[in-house]
Amino acid sequence: MAAIRRTDTSPERAIRSELHRRGLRFRKDLRLDLGAAKPRPDLVFIGSRVAVFVDGCFWHCCPDHGRSPGRNTDYWTPKLARNRERDQMNTASLQEVGWIVVRVWEHEDLLEVADRIERLVRD
Repeated sequence: MAAIRRTDTSPERAIRSELHRRGLRFRKDLRLDLGAAKPRPDLVFIGSRVAVFVDGCFWHCCPDHGRSPGRNTDYWTPKLARNRERDQMNTASLQEVGWIVVRVWEHEDLLEVADRIERLVRD
């Protein structure tokens, strides 16, 4: 698990590159202190208060591509459940203080994702 990246994954870098090409500027991996919750979105647009999370299909249990591990299920099942709970808590805590939360699956089309984020940021 030491080789698993928390930031700068391929899907995240591709989205950042496309958004930067469109002239959008953001912070990456910025921790937002919201009392008990301290979410760390992959991309943060401070001025427009948009937080973007790029979720991996395995780590965040994608309904289309997520799969249950066949081995060491005593470890993986609770871990993946905690990831989902943390995602829900982070989304709720950000929305409570007025942030727009965008959750993107790693398999989503890059241009569609960039269009959606750009609309939210520029509005």
